[in-house]
Amino acid sequence: MNVRTRYAPSPTGTPHLANMRVALFDWLLARRNGGAFILRIEDTDQNRLVEGAVDEQIEALTWLGLDWDEGPDKGGPFTPYVQSQRLNLYQDAAQRLLTEDKAYPCFCTAERLDQLRARQTAAKQAPGYDRLCRWLTPADRQQRIAAGEPYVVRFAVPLEGETGFADVIRGEVVVQNSTLDDFVILKSDGYPTYHLASVVDDHHMQISHVIRGEEWIPSAPRHQLLHQALGIGPPFFVHLPLILGPDRRKLGKRHGAAGVLEYRQGGYLPEALINFIALLGWSLDDRTEVIDRSTMLETFTLERLSPNPGIFDPDKLRWMNGEWIRRLDEDDLAQRILPYLVRELPETADEADPVLVRRIVPLIQTRMEVLTDAYPLTAFFFTQEILVTADDLLGKRFRDEPAAAVMALDTAAKALAGLAAWTHTEIEGLMRALTEELGLKPRDFFGLVRMAVTGAAVSPPLFESLEILGREKTLERLARARMVLE
Repeated sequence: MNVRTRYAPSPTGTPHLANMRVALFDWLLARRNGGAFILRIEDTDQNRLVEGAVDEQIEALTWLGLDWDEGPDKGGPFTPYVQSQRLNLYQDAAQRLLTEDKAYPCFCTAERLDQLRARQTAAKQAPGYDRLCRWLTPADRQQRIAAGEPYVVRFAVPLEGETGFADVIRGEVVVQNSTLDDFVILKSDGYPTYHLASVVDDHHMQISHVIRGEEWIPSAPRHQLLHQALGIGPPFFVHLPLILGPDRRKLGKRHGAAGVLEYRQGGYLPEALINFIALLGWSLDDRTEVIDRSTMLETFTLERLSPNPGIFDPDKLRWMNGEWIRRLDEDDLAQRILPYLVRELPETADEADPVLVRRIVPLIQTRMEVLTDAYPLTAFFFTQEILVTADDLLGKRFRDEPAAAVMALDTAAKALAGLAAWTHTEIEGLMRALTEELGLKPRDFFGLVRMAVTGAAVSPPLFESLEILGREKTLERLARARMVLE
């Protein structure tokens, strides 16, 4: 089979996890089978278009490394790949269905449809069109069209029988035609609805598999009917399960979910997000959590897609991101950290020198879960002045013995000033010897120096940090801390 998949976003909002899960599975299926992955923009709902939404979709795909073979920017054998530029195809299909009495013009106004829906709701009936215009005579239709009366085109659903379609995940799904109303396929402005446009484009672009969320299952029988009416074969349907929050309710912002590009802003790696999204409906086996892209490409099959909902766990995503950070080589991590440091450093701070950042990386790589962790862990390397209070410095240990804290700082400063070689091994040996001389526990003495030099109770390894910070800055900060205590 010539596998051709498509990711067809509607530019009505920012791309989210469910969007990218569809794109990822489309991409994996195409790449795994030597096929083509197509980007198509479905912009027929002109009233809901959001400026910049197409650019965001493209940016998200690019960031995640989901490259496409055909699309608006690349062209291809079925150009154009923007639905608003293909209106003649949908109008021709609608006209064909009208000519064959498989569709009809509907002149019902919005007011009438609202009233109909209200009556049905009051009577506790399923809302749906009552087919009033289906029974108009051809002469009535022509007369109203000639008079310029606006109308939509509705598909004439068979009144009896049943319609089924095969879903790769769920098997055969069958519905009674009596449960389907005559749905709109062409709006009064000449734009198609999703139903007609997607069916026509999937056939025209030779799409072999349609992967989408299970919320589209109720629409699938309609699409099957359109395929039959147009005399075209349907693609394979793959309806992915919902993504739920930890409370098993439909995923939303209340669960901490964000737009895909917000995860980039928050310091997540594309490798980690791809890994996490893949496991929201697919699995390699029953135990492997961290999976790289090459393994996915070697092992991805539709048979391993699950019908069970995927559970969004923000803590797991953060953990997984930390695992991927630890997989990066240090040069790569330094390059990825740099933009986040530049973004966070205040104007008064020293410049985020790439050479300095590279030296710092080994100290913080195991302590990070997201790239934005880099700044709070390393700010003291770039900040010109550390702001600490006496309470910060004294803590519990020296609260009642401030003179002991001053003596400890003086002793450390004097000894460090005379240290022959400024390396972390020499610094550590000296500092450990001083703890015995001062009669202090290492955690108390080192904690005091750490607070004086870094401004934090927790920091990267102290002695390696002092080596990178340098003798001059270390001594300046010890002296400033002593002044605070005085």
